[in-house]
Amino acid sequence: MCPQRTVNGSEDCLYLGLYSRPWTKAQQLRPVVVVFYGGGFIQGSAYFSVPPPGYPVLNVSSSNDFVFVYPNYRVNAFGLLPGREIAADPLSDLKPGLLDQHAALEWTHKYISAFGGDPKNVTIWGQSAGGGSVVAQVIAQNGRTSPPLFPKALASSPFWPKTYKYNAPQAQALYDSLANLTGCSGPDSLQCLKTVDVQTIRDASLIISGSHTDNTSSYTWAPVIDGTFLTQPLSSATSNSHVNIDYGFGMYNLHEGENFVPPGFEDAVNSGSPSFNSSVQSLIQWLKGYLPGLSDHDRSRVLSLYPAQGLAEGLPNYNTTYVRAGLIFRDTVLACPAYWMAGAAHKKSYLGEYTISPAKHASDTIYWNQVNSIQQTDPFTYQGYAGAFASFFTTGDPDAHKLTNKSVVGVPELQSGQQFLVLQDGFSDGSIAQLILRCDYWRSVAHKIPI
Repeated sequence: MCPQRTVNGSEDCLYLGLYSRPWTKAQQLRPVVVVFYGGGFIQGSAYFSVPPPGYPVLNVSSSNDFVFVYPNYRVNAFGLLPGREIAADPLSDLKPGLLDQHAALEWTHKYISAFGGDPKNVTIWGQSAGGGSVVAQVIAQNGRTSPPLFPKALASSPFWPKTYKYNAPQAQALYDSLANLTGCSGPDSLQCLKTVDVQTIRDASLIISGSHTDNTSSYTWAPVIDGTFLTQPLSSATSNSHVNIDYGFGMYNLHEGENFVPPGFEDAVNSGSPSFNSSVQSLIQWLKGYLPGLSDHDRSRVLSLYPAQGLAEGLPNYNTTYVRAGLIFRDTVLACPAYWMAGAAHKKSYLGEYTISPAKHASDTIYWNQVNSIQQTDPFTYQGYAGAFASFFTTGDPDAHKLTNKSVVGVPELQSGQQFLVLQDGFSDGSIAQLILRCDYWRSVAHKIPI
């Protein structure tokens, strides 16, 4: 485990694990799924136990046969420290965590055939920051990674926070804070940081992460535009199809933005620290802090796109500030990134929304991440949902190996203007006209956020 949170971990952490059904050299090579873990770019680790994450997707049908690859990658200050000082040092990198992932993909391309995997049929997959990692690799190197390392990408609730240039004030502030907290502020701060012990850096990183919880500023450890690996923001890269994939599949959850907004929005009186309440004035106060680059005119447009009483995909009506703010956060950080990434794929694109209550962040993982009883008590949803993932991993088409009856709705192509809905009582397709309208707006002001 790489250094993180309250676990020291070790800088000697760049390992990967493999899992598959039995295989012999006489058999054909099988599809490969490289899985990036989530954890907000703050924590997380590859899994080296059996059964591994994602096993229910393999297990949903006995005919499934693919190879899982689970790489570690560095997180928080160890993997995503920005700043001018980092960029100026020829022996340092602005994105070692992303380069760890890229190295794992290169390893997979070179050696996976020895383990029965087909290097030409690789899907990258992740949830939350794992999904954000998928996004990063999809737009890496201006979408011209050579040789191509993966033709398919599935991003589940891709956590893609504001993406600043490495030396922007917000990014530089993270470096300066780390230097101050470790006693390394000064002209030789980077050389000092290189001598600081792991636990001191880890503790300082944790303080920085904690200072951004439930307040107006959501920015902490995240990918930055460095000019070489990430050359442009997601909103720009995907508008020009500067991506490394032929097939894209994005998923998001109905209420998952609510995990990340101040809980005070639920109450009529101020609560939380800093304090917020359910009033429109409190929502505007939050917007000014969360998206400070927007003008008053921009904020008015946001409030009109997310009215006090309205509807959204999978949500027939809402009338609370908490849900309203959650939708704003969801779209800017999770849903629009899923839509943009999937839609930019060169050949086929798919989008889906998980709406089963509570439909919060990571609620959907119950059907595909770890073995549990719901996969037995609700086999219909399990087969339809995890089965769509398995089919996409194998063929690039979530309906090619459909496990549910032909009468059950499948996964429509994104160009149809429809998305796949995972509902309490089954599956449906639904219009994404409103989502497109909102995401198009966010793309138009993306340079002010930036995303």
